[in-house]
Amino acid sequence: MEAFLVSTGVVALGEMGDKTQLLAMLLAARFRRPLPIVAGILVATLANHAAAGALGGWVATALGPDVMRWVIGLSFLAMAAWMMVPDEIDDDASHGHSRFGVFGTTVVAFFLAEMGDKTQIATVALAARYPELVAVVAGTTLGMMISNVPAVYLGEAIAKKVSMKLVHGIAAAIFAALGVLTLLNVGRLF
Repeated sequence: MEAFLVSTGVVALGEMGDKTQLLAMLLAARFRRPLPIVAGILVATLANHAAAGALGGWVATALGPDVMRWVIGLSFLAMAAWMMVPDEIDDDASHGHSRFGVFGTTVVAFFLAEMGDKTQIATVALAARYPELVAVVAGTTLGMMISNVPAVYLGEAIAKKVSMKLVHGIAAAIFAALGVLTLLNVGRLF
């Protein structure tokens, strides 16, 4: 039970103000369908944290911090570019239509956003500390849900009052800034 409770608390606190909360709000604003977004967050987190717990620190050791910094920084810049996709796609997405659907888009986006993130690293460390892998993964997943589900519903409320162009512009600027800061290795962003 300790592994579960510690894992839940560490990740819930560590996730506050994290980039995945921003992603949750952006997906809610874009698709305006919170249930498939929440389900996508759950599936992506379970997959990501199970892999992190099972594989331990192999990825970070194999790639090293410099390569991970470049991968994450370039991913932020790619996300900034994606946020500026023409309105034609926004119209489809707001009606629940996109290449992967709301659920699939959320799974892919969250899985990738968690790569090298502090909560993934915390999951690796917690799995190394506690031998109860299932309890660690369940706890870290619950911690993610505790912090991201409210962000989804906040994003839905914001979407009803703010234009999509403004949301996309702000999001692109934030992702671009995070990408540049990560590439310049300014502070610990993950």
